[in-house]
Amino acid sequence: MPELPEVETVRRGLAPVLEGRRLVKVTARRPDLRKPLPVDLAQRLTGRTIVRIDRRAKYLLVRMDAPVVLLAHLGMSGRMLVFRPPLPPFDRHDHVIFDVEDGTQVRFRDPRRFGLMDLAEADAVDEHPFLASLGPEPLGEKFDGPALGRLLDGRNGPIKAALMDQKVVAGLGNIYVCEALFMAGLSPRRKASTVRGARADRLATAIHQVLEAAIAAGGSSLRDHRTPSGELGYFQHSFSVYGREGEPCPGCDCAAAVKRLVQSGRSTFYCSARQR
Repeated sequence: MPELPEVETVRRGLAPVLEGRRLVKVTARRPDLRKPLPVDLAQRLTGRTIVRIDRRAKYLLVRMDAPVVLLAHLGMSGRMLVFRPPLPPFDRHDHVIFDVEDGTQVRFRDPRRFGLMDLAEADAVDEHPFLASLGPEPLGEKFDGPALGRLLDGRNGPIKAALMDQKVVAGLGNIYVCEALFMAGLSPRRKASTVRGARADRLATAIHQVLEAAIAAGGSSLRDHRTPSGELGYFQHSFSVYGREGEPCPGCDCAAAVKRLVQSGRSTFYCSARQR
């Protein structure tokens, strides 16, 4: 599933195409994705001008020149793809179509249909069920070591599970948690409440650096992720530990291979010598 860097990459690709432009037609080619689409989706968006595209955790927030916001989640296989005339034929998985005044067309393509779309009132978007329980943004100005330490205080489970909890930190997923824990030198098994002080400082810095590097690389394309222009991300070529079980631990002389363990049904990759 796309994580924060992939969604931010999509946001940055869509912004110059859509911001300040009017939607001349919106078409829902099926009534549902993972959940039913709003029955008035096309009616409420057609003719509206897109003012700004934001991101909250793994959600895109498309703000209109009316008190309505389109919320979109890419799910497992969803892509926002940009096409310019002459437009190619529709793919059978092109489920929602946005026709822009300059002839550009944006298609939400989702073969597995695990994506989501909904509409929210602009003055209540933060209370929408998709967003209401989310934790702070890890790239936000107020996210630092002391803030992270407070979020983890009293949590007796492993730090890996705590960081994957969207109510603790919004937008993090398996790939970037593994990479950040490696960079910070913290074991994924470590009790979350013990990550405070210098450890929390290291981890907050590592989370920020890993996410920024991934965004700069266009995200990670392991299976489905593409930028709106259809290009692959390439951060997967920079993984330190994720997916590298049995390979030498990078950047240290511990002579230990990268190990894999399963936590909460997800694979965790780490260096048992470097990460404590």
